Amino acid sequence: MSSWRDRSAVTGAYARKVLQYGEIIERTVRAAKEPGFTEAGWDELAALLDVAKFERVGNDRVAMGWDVYRGLLMQWGTTTDFQSEFHRISEVGKLVFLELTEHNTPRGGVESVVNSCTLYEFDEAGRLVHLDIYLQHV
Repeated sequence: MSSWRDRSAVTGAYARKVLQYGEIIERTVRAAKEPGFTEAGWDELAALLDVAKFERVGNDRVAMGWDVYRGLLMQWGTTTDFQSEFHRISEVGKLVFLELTEHNTPRGGVESVVNSCTLYEFDEAGRLVHLDIYLQHV
């Protein structure tokens, strides 16, 4: 098992993919507010996944596949400003645990701050197949 607090020191292949995933999320959320943005704007993220097998389990243990998750990302990304603060990442086999503080501010709304721990699971081909998201409201 490896654990890092410094993003630049992350060497694990799966952990680096998780950091890439986060960078894509933040970049795409910014782009989602531009005129003409469509669901195709999430294709860079989809390229990291096995979209046929992908499952995200989030708040209240709600599970969804890629098509539903992309719709959720579309709704969230076009209406919310998002940034995250990196705390720690650990890689064990094909599993990666990522701890962040997430800041979400809906347009015209009040900022919501949560501590998150997300479990990322990869398949043999190195594609993301599962997310478990745990949130602690600050």
